[in-house]
Amino acid sequence: MKILITGSAGFIGYNFCKFLLTKSGHQIYSIDNVDSYYSQKLKRARLRDLKRHKKFRFYKFDLCNKKKLEKIFKTKFGAVYHFAAQAGVRYSLINPRSYINSNIIGFFNLIELIKKNKVRKFYYASSSSVYGESKNFPLKEIHKINPKNIYGLTKKNNEETAELFFEGSSTNAVGLRFFTVFGEWGRPDMLIYKYLKSVFDKKSKFYLNNYGNHTRDFTYICDVTEILYKLLNIKFKKNNTVINICSNNPIKITKILNYINSYFKKRPIINKRSFQKADVKKTHGSNLKIKKISNKKRFTDLKLALNNTCFWFKNNSKLFI
Repeated sequence: MKILITGSAGFIGYNFCKFLLTKSGHQIYSIDNVDSYYSQKLKRARLRDLKRHKKFRFYKFDLCNKKKLEKIFKTKFGAVYHFAAQAGVRYSLINPRSYINSNIIGFFNLIELIKKNKVRKFYYASSSSVYGESKNFPLKEIHKINPKNIYGLTKKNNEETAELFFEGSSTNAVGLRFFTVFGEWGRPDMLIYKYLKSVFDKKSKFYLNNYGNHTRDFTYICDVTEILYKLLNIKFKKNNTVINICSNNPIKITKILNYINSYFKKRPIINKRSFQKADVKKTHGSNLKIKKISNKKRFTDLKLALNNTCFWFKNNSKLFI
């Protein structure tokens, strides 16, 4: 099958491309603008790794460029996975326009061509951020969504647009509400990698928001890629379905940092500060729906996943410093 993946230089996009390339019968076409939101050095390293495979093709441009996107769709795709987006919750307070351009205009350019070319399978990255601040845990897909930042609002817009746009069409769209994905080749703007960087780089300052009282539903990247692959062979009755992608195992941030401390002898200085605007205090998603749909019984043990992440970072820290 010919599969289009957007955001192939990003964390989830790269890992899923790499996973698919280990499976026979798939040819991967990919798009990424390789922007400077975080380390282009890391993004280029991911792409170099992917380009070693003969069945991987890469195109560098922004999804807002509709003419270039139209050329890509001269190829008939069996499925499209959309991970390209302006990420980051706090950055949405600084540069909200980038979220409108990438997450709304770019998204619509893509789905317009998907519908026009009758692509039957479309999977797109949503986020746990659509739920906003909640006290009703674990969060289920049927719960009311009320994002508290621009990033979450654009993801809510994606879900609602897909539901209306693909109604009555031949396309089955699946919105993937990711909960704090981490692991090898992770994003340097995420908490775990910020902390790991501060272990190796004395110049790097680590700030612990809300004095470490946040709780997050951490989801290991290997579980994510396995689920994404399983979804490829599942038939959905509705034109638009949303699914939580989470471990259903919330843990306090300080416990994560304590485990990393046990792995390394070095311990960075922690600068504690108050609650930051646009953050939520807790995420905890129900994964009953994805378990039932994908028949995935178990998620990777958190300590094992953290151990794999620390080991990988130790051997690749130069990409982050």
